[in-house]
Amino acid sequence: MSRRAVLLIVAFVVVAAGLAAAGMRTASTITAATSSPLPTAMAAEGPLSLDVNATGELRATRVVPVSAPSVGGQLRVLSIVSSGTRVEPGDVILEFDPIDFQYSLQQAESQLQEAEQEIVRMKANAAVSAAQARVDLLAARFDVRRAELDIRGDADLMAANERRKRELTLEEARRRLAQLEADQASRALTDAAELAVVQERLNKERLDADRARRNIESLTVRATAPGLVVVRQNRDASGGFFFSGMTLPDYKAGDTIGAGRPILDVYDISELEVRTRIDEHQRDNVVAGQRAIVRFDPVPGLEIEGTVTNVANLATRSQDIPGPGRQFDAAIRLDRMDSRLRPGTSTRIVLKGETVSSAISVPRTAVFDKDGKPIVYVRRGNAFEPVEVRITYRTETHTAVEGIPPGTEVSLVNPDRDQTTDGADGPPAPPLSPGGGR
Repeated sequence: MSRRAVLLIVAFVVVAAGLAAAGMRTASTITAATSSPLPTAMAAEGPLSLDVNATGELRATRVVPVSAPSVGGQLRVLSIVSSGTRVEPGDVILEFDPIDFQYSLQQAESQLQEAEQEIVRMKANAAVSAAQARVDLLAARFDVRRAELDIRGDADLMAANERRKRELTLEEARRRLAQLEADQASRALTDAAELAVVQERLNKERLDADRARRNIESLTVRATAPGLVVVRQNRDASGGFFFSGMTLPDYKAGDTIGAGRPILDVYDISELEVRTRIDEHQRDNVVAGQRAIVRFDPVPGLEIEGTVTNVANLATRSQDIPGPGRQFDAAIRLDRMDSRLRPGTSTRIVLKGETVSSAISVPRTAVFDKDGKPIVYVRRGNAFEPVEVRITYRTETHTAVEGIPPGTEVSLVNPDRDQTTDGADGPPAPPLSPGGGR
């Protein structure tokens, strides 16, 4: 055999071996891809607990806001308790500088004393005037009486001119008496009016003095209920400029505050409740009156039982889970209190639900929605067939269904959407083109 023939035979053997190896790799890849198993689970029958686990926050049922007294103008803080301070009714929690109101009080008291002395003076003058008027009236009546006696003489023994003169004297005495009586009545009315004006001024000054005293008393703010103090942020510290995320200091001694501005809150810790949110799929497992066990993260080992007081009827968008999930607000009243608990404490809650004695359940991820109906994918040989079921109960991990027998193997993923890979070549390869190429 020639050398050229030998080389051709060797080349043919090499090519054949390469094709065989490539075919074996392709076959192994196809086999691995088609035989890659989907995650499955068995439908189990047995008791199903409808307990609900949730997280929550301890909150005070009553919060008393404390504001600067509405006395007008700007107020300067002399002292303020710090956040976290526990107070009892009557404890001083806030004090303001009273210097301006003390000055107003001194002015009002001075004006009040002046009005009181003015009334005393006017009453004394009125008494003197009344006494003088009585003397003048007495003298005028005496003159009238004397003139009447003078004119009573025998007309034949008295000259006509003298009689006429005495008649004029009597008329003048009577006129003067009438004038004095009228003047006395008019002066009494005038004195009463002047006294009423000064009396009104006295009342005004007394009201001003009382208002100043009340303002001074209101500058010392006392707690009305036991609780914890939480000081608010001073939004005036930035000159009225504020944007979202900006850090502001709390109110402190020396700050100037506008009248009526909220400064701090007193959280009543005599009654605390737990606020939580229930996921939409577990809303049916929580009702008012349901018992709960609450554990508190900052106090290990502390467990307190409670009762669900209310569950919201309207859902709100979930703040913890991205996506369209919704949640329902719920409140839990604790059976007892612990002195170590504070508002804002994070909690872990177990809402004790009923236990279904017998139910066929599958993992939650095994139930899918198809055309608005719940289905599960049941294994039929090497394939999975969709089977419509009816959901009876839901928990965090399992769903109780009707429509399949216990022991049925169901898929945990949607076989219609599953893309298998060999685990080494990355994402699934694109489908073949009509021409057979990639």
